[in-house]
Amino acid sequence: MSSRDRPAAVLFDMDGTLVDTEGLWWDACAEVARGLGSPLGEADREALSGLPVEDAAAYVLRGSDAAPGRRAVEAMLMDAFTSRLEGGVTPLPGAVTLLEALNAAGIPAGLVSASPRPVVDLVLGTVGGHRFRLSLAAGDSARNKPAPDPYLDAAARLGVDPGACVAIEDSPTGVASARSAGCAVIAVGPWMSGVNGMSGVTAVPTLECVDLPLLRRLVSCP
Repeated sequence: MSSRDRPAAVLFDMDGTLVDTEGLWWDACAEVARGLGSPLGEADREALSGLPVEDAAAYVLRGSDAAPGRRAVEAMLMDAFTSRLEGGVTPLPGAVTLLEALNAAGIPAGLVSASPRPVVDLVLGTVGGHRFRLSLAAGDSARNKPAPDPYLDAAARLGVDPGACVAIEDSPTGVASARSAGCAVIAVGPWMSGVNGMSGVTAVPTLECVDLPLLRRLVSCP
């Protein structure tokens, strides 16, 4: 089997892709925004999905007359989010099965998250840090998603070509990051069906639909 008949690595987003944290993140953002006098509505939920905390803080501050400063709002968001994470998180359907299949096949798995390191480490304690060859968090790259830096850095640290990697994402921000890095992309979740037909992106409803044959097809040479 040639090196291009299998991914050099599979790089996973974390929140909303591997673990069910999107609702917790939304609740944290909504709580902080209410406290600042600028309550969020359902239309804001998608806009906040996948955003790094610094961008989420700027978003929350847009409609607020209060001015605690972006750094203070970042800290408020992380406090609200981590307090919810400490209650436990649930791996999404298919996540553990896929990680175990990659391990059995000798394909490295990497975690590429826009969340800060304390959040990543909390989640790794649930999913199992031993299942990942590496993990990148916010601040580990010069720029966060949607810039390509996190995926380029993950590939570089693994010593592989990003074009031979598959990235698995659940948000437009993450898809843009992985695509601009040159990775093949799997977009997970029913609302991600809108990316079908986008060059280099395959949409699936859940991780239960992702298996080794699909991963091989995405990187195999014609």
